[in-house]
Amino acid sequence: MSAVLLIEDDDRIRLSLAMALEDEGYETHAVATAEEGLEMQRRQPADAVLVDLMLPGMDGFECIRQLRRTDDVPVIVVSARDDTHDIVAGLEAGADDYVIKPVAVKELAARLRAMRRRGRAATAAATPAMTVLTFGDLEIRPEAGEVRLHGDPVAVTRTEFRLLCELAEHPGQVLSRQQLLSRVWEYEIGDERLVDVHVGRLRHKIEDNTGRPRHLVTVRGLGYKLQP
Repeated sequence: MSAVLLIEDDDRIRLSLAMALEDEGYETHAVATAEEGLEMQRRQPADAVLVDLMLPGMDGFECIRQLRRTDDVPVIVVSARDDTHDIVAGLEAGADDYVIKPVAVKELAARLRAMRRRGRAATAAATPAMTVLTFGDLEIRPEAGEVRLHGDPVAVTRTEFRLLCELAEHPGQVLSRQQLLSRVWEYEIGDERLVDVHVGRLRHKIEDNTGRPRHLVTVRGLGYKLQP
């Protein structure tokens, strides 16, 4: 059984969503504030975290940023705010995905299962480094779960690492946003903004100049490629 931490201040939504997730087979810990959620995650780490953006006190954006300082747990934003700016801001804060309220629990459970499969695959691959994929001063070690730039380790989330590995396994080949959604997130249909925001986050970590990227290149109208 996977454990899910739900951070939601609306009592009705928190109770109903927690019960629905438990019906789907998840052990659910539900709290009303970001502060409670961060403390809960420190004491009893969950396998995934669901965060509302509009929380009393510390908001969901800051909650995600604080989580990301020490934890690469998969994070899904669950919010009634469907404005593009809010969605992108949540992803840029460090979320892996988002769903809009009212939540379709079956869809949410499917996304959680996909995240769990990705996490298992990453754990299985975390063996001593064998393959080193080199792109100039950028090195990717898929089996070890490592990224290095100028020889120094780069901290990336699980989703960022999977995205980088997918591109690295097809050097110089353009992959469309839909291909990346399918291969990295395992979504046959999804919001392509997920790809764009994660690419942007990766560029801030692996590019010396994000305005003129040398490694992770946009091919206008087609998608992205990792430049050999």
